[in-house]
This record gives sequence, structure tokens and C-alpha cells, in this order.
Amino acid sequence: MTYIAKPKVAHPSLPRNELGLTTRDYEGGVSTLCAGCGHDSVTAALIQAVFELDIEPHMLAKMSGIGCSSKTPAYFASQAHGFNSVHGRMPSVTTGANAANRNMTYIGVSGDGDSLSIGVGQFVHAIRRNLNVCYIIENNGVYGLTKGQFSASADIGTLPKKGLANQQEPIDPVSTALTLGATYIARSFSGDKEQLVPLLKGAIMHDGFSLVDVISPCVTFNDHEGSTKSYAHTREYYNHVANIDYIRPSEEIKASYDEGEAMPVHLHGGDSIVLRKLDRNYDPTSRAEAFKYLRDRFNAGEITTGLLYVNDERVEMHDLMGNTETPLAELPYEDLHPGNAELRKIQERYR
Repeated sequence: MTYIAKPKVAHPSLPRNELGLTTRDYEGGVSTLCAGCGHDSVTAALIQAVFELDIEPHMLAKMSGIGCSSKTPAYFASQAHGFNSVHGRMPSVTTGANAANRNMTYIGVSGDGDSLSIGVGQFVHAIRRNLNVCYIIENNGVYGLTKGQFSASADIGTLPKKGLANQQEPIDPVSTALTLGATYIARSFSGDKEQLVPLLKGAIMHDGFSLVDVISPCVTFNDHEGSTKSYAHTREYYNHVANIDYIRPSEEIKASYDEGEAMPVHLHGGDSIVLRKLDRNYDPTSRAEAFKYLRDRFNAGEITTGLLYVNDERVEMHDLMGNTETPLAELPYEDLHPGNAELRKIQERYR
């Protein structure tokens, strides 16, 4: 992809995080996306999130596939590691990288085409393995790079700029992830940075597979009247399930959770997300309730946003497999090589 470097100029009064870095230090190249693209707003939220989490750039790995969304890693944290894989194959590449070095922070950026069409099988198995990754879907309902054909997330009846309305059932990544057992599921809107930043911070710090589905309108091919992924439609039918904030590590707080009160959800990494309940009976720790709420809101034509489900009890991939705490990439050759005698024992089992 084309990479245009930004000038390294920062105002001396810019706030610095605990590493002494500013938000400018977490920027990447100049975006080549269309002016007004929602994906650029997601990039801005990512920059703010990794800055506030004090993530060391060399301990961050940015992964992507193919599509407008998959350009995003080039636009933030230029000093981090990155891998732009082939179409739909980002989850397996991320699984391999994570298996080699579990100590790094992994952020995968994909699109509704990359994840829900050619890559849907890999998306499914990344969730099944509970891969420790913040998986972002920049969801605009179209294939922007190939001139605006409907993607698998396009709603029935949505209109293209030209041609017939979509008649195919959409795949909802949030409901799919909930069915498959993802342990952190959220949805947001690219135009709502106040909500998106803490959702991303929680997803990055969560120990396991975290999905953040971001409605991110395509201003060129899918921002017209009749599109259910347009700015106007999203703002009209935007339904917040909860107000969310992110707080620093703290001792666990146990308290009753009534309407209007805050409920801290403690994550494996020791950090917390504070939920303030708006709906009297909504419980983000209940899969059954999340299913029902999503279906009811979908039938009402609303777009539900916020932290929709969280489960801090299921172990992530490395713990499930009983892997060593030391990253494989750091193990000496002697520990990785079983020796001739052990290899012969293994071979004998297959004869």
C-alpha cells in the first residue's frame, strides 16, 4: 500500500503519557482514504486508545487483511510491528504471531468483506480458540475497493447508489461472535469517539478474543438515502445500550447493580470497564439476555452500541493449551529441540 510519512513536528505543550510519548508518536502515515471516510475516525480513536494505555510501540503488532479497512494499520503507531496479509487471512497470521510471542499486544483491523465473506471461516476459528486479540471490523456494508458492491453485512432492502436493493440476509458479526463464545463483544459508531475510545481500550486490555464492530460509513459508495450504513441512518437509529468509561487497575468492587448505578466488569489483565446501566434489565454478562436484546433492537430497526457482552471466566488460547509463559520466540534452541531420542519415540507412535 502507498505510505506517505507525516512530518515529525509536535507542539511542546502536548500531553505525554507515562512513557513520555505524545499522541503524535502513535501516528502513522498520511491516509489515502476518501475524505470523510469513517475509517479515519477509527484510526484517530485507535491512536488515542494506545496512547492512553501507555503501550510501548515495539510491543504492539498491527495485523490486517485486504480492503479499505486493512489500510488502517499504516495510519497509526508507525514504530510498531505490522503485517498486511492476503484477503481474509488475517486471523490465521495473527494466531501464528501470537503463538510465537504471547507478550505482545495484538490489534487486528478488518472489514465486513474481509471478515464476513472470504475470511468468515478464519474469523470463526479465531473466536473458537479465544485468540488474545483486539479484532476490529470497520463495517460499511460495501466493497469500497471494488466500487461499491454489497458486502455480507448489507441489510435487506438497503439501496446502492445505482441498481437493485439488496435481498440477501446479512451476517451480523456481533450476533455471530456471541453465538461462538467470544468473551468481549462491543459495537460502536466511527462518529462517536467518546464511546469508541474506551471500548477499544477495554478490548485491547481484555485477555481473550475481543470484537469491536464499528459502523463506519463509506462516503463514496454507501452514504446516500436508502443506505442503512450511512451517517444519517446511523445517527437516526443509534441506540446506546450503556454509557462506558475505562478506569485504571483497581481492587475488585462488589456491589448491587440497579438502574442508574455503575457496575465494574473486571478483566483478566487487572483493568476494568465501568458500565452505567441505562436499560433497567440489561446485563452484559448474560449471553441469553444479549441475544434477546440484540434481536429485539434489530427488529425495531435500531443499531445497538456499547459493551454488549463480556465474559472474564473463559481462558485464552495459551492458557487453554497449557503453553509456556515464556514466548516461543524467546526460548533457546535447546528447549525447542526435543533431541533424537525423543523424536524417535514420537515416530514410533505412528508406525
